[in-house]
Amino acid sequence: MPPLHFYKAIFEDLDPEKLQKNFLGLLLGIQNVDRGSVWVKADEGYLCLEASGEESHQVRGVVLPFDSPSVVGWVIENGEMTVAEAHKDPRHHREIESTMTRKSSRILCFPLILTNGSVYGAVEVMDTAEQEEKLKLDREYLHLLQHIVDICAIALSNALSFTDKLNENIRLRQALKDLRSQDKIIGQSNNFLQVISMVKNYASTDFPVLITGESGTGKDLIATELHRQSARREKAFLVQNCSAIPDTLLESELFGYKKGAFTGADRNKVGLFEAAHQGTVFLDEIGDMPLNLQARILRVLQNQEVKPLGATTSRKVDVRLIAATNKDLKEAIGQGKFREDLFYRLNVLPLHVPPLRERTEDISLMLEHFLYREAHKMGLNPKLISSTALQKLLEYPWRGNVRELENFAKYILAAVTGNTIYVRDLPEHIKNPIFGLSHEKETPKAQSIEPVGLEDPSLFSFADFNWEELDRAYISFLLEKNKWNVTRSAHDAGIKRSTFDSRMKKLGIRR
Repeated sequence: MPPLHFYKAIFEDLDPEKLQKNFLGLLLGIQNVDRGSVWVKADEGYLCLEASGEESHQVRGVVLPFDSPSVVGWVIENGEMTVAEAHKDPRHHREIESTMTRKSSRILCFPLILTNGSVYGAVEVMDTAEQEEKLKLDREYLHLLQHIVDICAIALSNALSFTDKLNENIRLRQALKDLRSQDKIIGQSNNFLQVISMVKNYASTDFPVLITGESGTGKDLIATELHRQSARREKAFLVQNCSAIPDTLLESELFGYKKGAFTGADRNKVGLFEAAHQGTVFLDEIGDMPLNLQARILRVLQNQEVKPLGATTSRKVDVRLIAATNKDLKEAIGQGKFREDLFYRLNVLPLHVPPLRERTEDISLMLEHFLYREAHKMGLNPKLISSTALQKLLEYPWRGNVRELENFAKYILAAVTGNTIYVRDLPEHIKNPIFGLSHEKETPKAQSIEPVGLEDPSLFSFADFNWEELDRAYISFLLEKNKWNVTRSAHDAGIKRSTFDSRMKKLGIRR
C-alpha cells in the first residue's frame, strides 16, 4: 500500500477502538516485535485499552495504580517518548509480567498527544526476544516512528471528537425523544427550504393545495405538515390513496353510503369527507382517480357538499382538500384522463417537492435521522458514516428518492456489523453505478480521496519508503483533504503555517 493510501485510510476510520488496534498492529509490524499495548489515564489509574501479541489477554483491561511505577505512567505524565531497559529501569512495572512466559527486555513508549495538546495516553511496544534484540532504536528510525505516532494521534483526535459529538447527539436526541416524531420533515437545501416556506404560507389559508413530485419524495409528509400548521390542526386529518383500491370501493370510502344502497350495504357508512368535517382530507395519487369520481370531487370543491351512495339529498361539509400526484396532470388532461376543471380547482396553491438528487445537501442529514430512528427501534447504536462512503451516497442518483434512502438506512443497519459504514459496505449499485444511468446532476467531490477497494491500514508497510517519501505523501494528503487550503492543512498537521510552507518547498510540492 502506498503511504498516501495509508494516511487516507487512517484518517477515514472514525472508530477509536478499531483505529487503536490498527495503529498498534502497525507499530508492531514496523518494529518486528510481537507485544504492545495502548494505555490511557483513567479515574483509578492507567488503563490498558488495547493489547496485542502473546498473552495479551493478561494485559488488556488491567489498571496500574497512579502510585505504582510504570513506563506508560511516566510517558503519560511527562508527554515524552522513552526507551526503558526492562530488567533495570525502576519505571518498569514488573508485576504485570510476573505470570507471563516471556518477559520484556526493552520497552519503547510514545505519548499520544491530541490536537488540543492534551496527552490522551501512551502506546508501547516491547521486545521479548531472548537473544538478538529486535527493537530498532537508531535516531533516524525513532524520528520516523514519532512522525507515524503523531499522525495516528491526529487521526485518533478526529475519531474521538466525532465519537464525542455522536454521543452528545444521542444524549440530546434521547432527551428530546418526546418532542421528535417518528416521521418528520428534514431538509436544509435552498430549494427544500422554499417548500417549507410555502407550506407555512399555505397553512394559514383553507384553499386547496396540489402537491406534485416524483414517487418517494415525501409528499405525504408535506400534506401532514400543512394540516399540522393550519387552524384545523386539532381536527381530523384523513388520508385516502386513490390508486390503492378499486373504483367502486373508492367511491364508498370517500362519500359513504346508505343502508340498502347496494348488495351487502347492511348499515349506513360515513364517508371520508363527512368524517373529516372541520378537518383536512388528503387524496394521494389523485392522478389515478377515475373520471366519474373526479366529477364528484369537483362538486365537493365547488359546493362543499357530499352525497352518500343511495342518499337522496346532499350534506354540507367543511373540509380542506389537499391532493398529491406523481403524474403530469396537464399531460393527463391532453390524453382525456383527467378533468381540466378539476385540475384548476385543485391547483389553487401548487407545491412541487423536488427529488432527492436536486437536494443533495439534505442526504447526510436525512440519513443520520433514518439511521438513528431505525437503530432506536432495533435497540442498536447508530452507525457512523465515513467521509468517502458519504461521498458515494451523495453521488448516487436516488431514483427512489427519500423512500429509497430510508430503505438503504434499514439495510445498512442490518447488513453492517461494525460501528462505521465504509465504501466496502455499500451495495454494489451504489459503489459502482452502471455507466450511463447516473443522473445528469452529480456532485463529483474529491474523487481521489479514496480509491475503490482501499486496503486495510493495518496491512501497510513502511519497508519500501524513505522518510522523504513518507513526508511528501503526508503533506500531499493534508493538502488534498483540505482542498489545498495551506492554513487548514498546517493546522491539521499541528505545525505553524510557515513551517508547513517550508516543508512544501523542500519537498517540491506545489499545485
